[in-house]
Amino acid sequence: MTTFPHHKTIYAIQHLAFEDLGSLEDVFYQLGFRIRYFEAGIDDLSPALAYDGLTILLGGPIGVYEQEDYPFLIDEIAGLKQRLAQNKPTLGICLGAQLIAHALGAKVYAGHEKEIGWSELSIAEIENNPLAALNGTAVLHWHGDTFDLPEQATLLASSSIYPNQAFAVGKQILGLQFHVEVAHDSLESWLIGNTCELRHAGIAIPQLRQDNQKYATTLEHAAQAVIHEFLKNLNL
Repeated sequence: MTTFPHHKTIYAIQHLAFEDLGSLEDVFYQLGFRIRYFEAGIDDLSPALAYDGLTILLGGPIGVYEQEDYPFLIDEIAGLKQRLAQNKPTLGICLGAQLIAHALGAKVYAGHEKEIGWSELSIAEIENNPLAALNGTAVLHWHGDTFDLPEQATLLASSSIYPNQAFAVGKQILGLQFHVEVAHDSLESWLIGNTCELRHAGIAIPQLRQDNQKYATTLEHAAQAVIHEFLKNLNL
């Protein structure tokens, strides 16, 4: 089994309590990593953003442009800009991907419609696409904002609603607009915590639950392959 002796802790920045690393936790533990969570808006995020090992920025319901209402974003984005400029290993999921895009100079903005539910991606046909294992696999989409592709980034995946679903900058930086980390046994907390958003958007909660039972286990296996592919190219 491959191990990573130099930076064996993964730092994860949470923006919402129930949006954690999900099924990816077990993957990291199996590879010999420890995980330390930081709670955005409460904890000092500078150790996570300055860390030389892998830092993961997770999802949340706020927008990167809401800095007046959520001023912690100002320091988070400033630290992220420095991190990316130093090409430190960084993974962003949903809001995390939007933060990376913004820190790289791309525009992040409210999309034309909510994208919530399970569907397959269109995986870019490029050499060594780290998302190749997701080809033909439904993933969970749960966002209203979108972003322009950063100038220095390579597009990795699109959906029928939003063209920019995933991007990479070299081999160290990966942004995923969709949720690759969702675990089949934890979606209920998402349905409870996001009830206002779901009802306002007219999303059928029983259908989301049913689709989770149909697709999540397959996604967990594909997500494991994605993480292995991403990790093997990092300087850890």
